[in-house]
Amino acid sequence: METATNGWEEGRRPPSRFAEGLRRNLPGYLFLSPWLIGFFCLTLGPALGSLYLSFTDYDLLSAPRFAGVSNYVHMATADPNFGAAMKVTFLYVALSVPLKLAFALAVAMMLNRGMRGLPVYRAIFYLPSLLGASVAIAVLWRQLFAADGLVNDLLWVFGIEGPSWISNPNYSLYTLVILSVWQFGSPMIIFLAGLRQIPADMYEAASIDGASKRRQFVKITLPLLTPVIFFNLVIQTIDAFKAFTPAFIVSGGSGGPINSTLFYTLYLYQEAFGYFRMGYASALAWVLVAIIAGFTALSFLSTKYWVHYDD
Repeated sequence: METATNGWEEGRRPPSRFAEGLRRNLPGYLFLSPWLIGFFCLTLGPALGSLYLSFTDYDLLSAPRFAGVSNYVHMATADPNFGAAMKVTFLYVALSVPLKLAFALAVAMMLNRGMRGLPVYRAIFYLPSLLGASVAIAVLWRQLFAADGLVNDLLWVFGIEGPSWISNPNYSLYTLVILSVWQFGSPMIIFLAGLRQIPADMYEAASIDGASKRRQFVKITLPLLTPVIFFNLVIQTIDAFKAFTPAFIVSGGSGGPINSTLFYTLYLYQEAFGYFRMGYASALAWVLVAIIAGFTALSFLSTKYWVHYDD
């Protein structure tokens, strides 16, 4: 009489589905282990730690003291700088993202005409996206728009006396918007790839029907490019909300005159490393996460009204 069932000795339980799957997929998990370790130890772990700290009073010098939702209540009711930072950040996002995407699309359409030396122009236009977020460019930008900077020197040639763009609260934010628009290279490359996917015979048929260039752009280019526009919109909006280096360097870390360049991330940095209010800074960070998640969710929900896919 046989004493084994399905290859296993009688009295021993066969391995569970989880154990069997783990045995089969072990090589894959080993190859993924560097990413998994980084995700759990450097991303998920600190994120959960900051979520806990957002409900505490913590100053780096003493143990965290649980404070409930007092950080969030103070943020919403008794912190004027929170409202100022929100106003500046939303204005920056509302100005920089549409202008950057419009400029990137215009340059992409120009490059899509098949000019000679296209790879060289493409690399030149993409270069600001690689350098724009660096400290060196922010320092250079501060010098350009200073009272005695190159911008005012050029205006003086035409008899115009320019203001101190950085120290004037009426203009300081717009200098950072210009810096953001100057970094149009990344969305431009993506727009150019999307334009290359539009069939040329559609434009030929529209030309035969007598459609003008403007009508072809409105009726063919924009509808077929909406998936790419949507992708660039989401990515650039998230990046705009996270902008920090230009505001920190250009304003000297103070948020500019009358908080005119007090970005949300800059205010978070001041609370965390200027005043050592780590619990409150963690609460600010999670509010920013909620804002970005909300905007991203609304963007995805709106796609059924304006984004056109192949089907």
